[in-house]
Amino acid sequence: MKVFDTSTLDERMMGILSTQEAAWIYNGLDVCVTAEIYNTLMAQLETEPANVRATYETSLAKLAPIMEMSLRGTYIDENARQSSIESLQKDLDGLDTKFQRIMVEVFGAPLNWRSPVQLKNLFYGMLSLKEVKKRNSQGIYAATVNREALEYFDIYLYARPLARFILAMRDIHKQLGFLKTEIDKDQRIRTTYNIAGTNTGRLASSMSEFGTGTNLQNVNRKLRYPFTADPAMYMVNVDLEQADGRNVGALCHNLFLDLDSKQIARLLEIPRWDGPTGPEFASAFLDACESGDLHTSVCRMTWPELAWPEDKTKWKKFCDGIIAHGQDSYRQLAKKLGHGTNYYGTPRTMAKHAHVPTKIIEDFQSRYFGQFPAIKAWHNYTIEEIRTHGTLTTPFGRRRMFFGRGNDASTWRKAIAYCPQSMTGEQIDRGLLQIWRKFPQVQLLNQVHDSILFQLPFREAEHLIPEVLKTMQVTIELKGGRPFTVPLEAAGGWNWGYADENNKYGLKKWTGKEDRDRPSPKSRLRDFLASGQTL
Repeated sequence: MKVFDTSTLDERMMGILSTQEAAWIYNGLDVCVTAEIYNTLMAQLETEPANVRATYETSLAKLAPIMEMSLRGTYIDENARQSSIESLQKDLDGLDTKFQRIMVEVFGAPLNWRSPVQLKNLFYGMLSLKEVKKRNSQGIYAATVNREALEYFDIYLYARPLARFILAMRDIHKQLGFLKTEIDKDQRIRTTYNIAGTNTGRLASSMSEFGTGTNLQNVNRKLRYPFTADPAMYMVNVDLEQADGRNVGALCHNLFLDLDSKQIARLLEIPRWDGPTGPEFASAFLDACESGDLHTSVCRMTWPELAWPEDKTKWKKFCDGIIAHGQDSYRQLAKKLGHGTNYYGTPRTMAKHAHVPTKIIEDFQSRYFGQFPAIKAWHNYTIEEIRTHGTLTTPFGRRRMFFGRGNDASTWRKAIAYCPQSMTGEQIDRGLLQIWRKFPQVQLLNQVHDSILFQLPFREAEHLIPEVLKTMQVTIELKGGRPFTVPLEAAGGWNWGYADENNKYGLKKWTGKEDRDRPSPKSRLRDFLASGQTL
């Protein structure tokens, strides 16, 4: 056996080795260095708290169900897919025809709305609008006609219809691109999940290993109808209810439960704090989340001047039925603004995305932080942690180091979003793993950050779904012995779209029993009979 002392190897010595000898050394180093790193990391893991080791073990264990989910894929109803493509193409052609007529009548020539160069010439040349700039791939600020720019053009009366036409056509074009994604010969669409694809620990997905499929974690709800259950199976989608918001509440509870007035004042960056301490301060937002409908509670707290009914059971319908601005009801606006505010959204930025005046956001945030001052304290605490340590750890023990500038607001926003989003990913993945271990008859189909899609035998749905929901629950103990569980909501049907007048067999909230008849298997009779089931 030939022995190589790798500690003395250099480029000169490698150059005189044969190709085979160089390959031996490369492969040997690859194995040995990996083993050395593994042993070092495992030694470090042994010194960590139990929740850190549990998170690591969960990450390893979920490789099996995720691999199975990737290989299984989801059946695509080709008739539904083609029908959707034809409908969208008709809409796109109609919009394009109208857009080109405007261009010819006003500017004398048609325009390729897919071309950034021609769009820049239209908006910044012919219409002479103020340039919207963004840093490009070369790091240079340059004029752009991206979505944000087109939405900004809405402030110009004469540019508004053109920008809206282009946005609508881009959206449809993107939907068509997804629907035309290549699927496998067995009529299934597959994706490849990466358990280490994000900094938060959440899954990422992309094209399958066979070169087909695509990212299935960001599928427009309008395009889910062709995703269909297999013969004799029943689709179930399980969501974590308001997971990110509840996780924000849990973080505030853990961080601030034991603080006194002086510590709170220091966190809030004010001279003195005369407000509540203990659970009244630390747990106010979590209590609001767990008291019922969070967005209705926030709406009630933020706009107490509305003529609220005396009957609390009518509050949700009341605030959801009054338009606050644009097409958003007061409840919808509270949901958008509350989520954005939790994640350190500034009034100016949020106003741009919500399409509301900045003053509305400023007034909302003033009232919101007044009701939930612990959220402001959490922002400031996180910023200080990033400035001084550059590291955050979730209640599940998942630690992340932030390498961005400690005084940069973009780093702060990433840090503030990290813990709640990471917790949501951990909660849904642990639920997914528990289902896979306990119910072999349940077939996992997809994971979408805060929800999972699976199918099970229709005949077993009534008794199996409650057991699955119970098994999926993940409970941790917060400071002071408070148990914390994000509730789950299930919807069932025979395709991934949501049920409406045009989609009779879509997902419908699970109430304990499916009251619809099964869809006819005629279109897939051969598959149905091959499964061994009876009609």
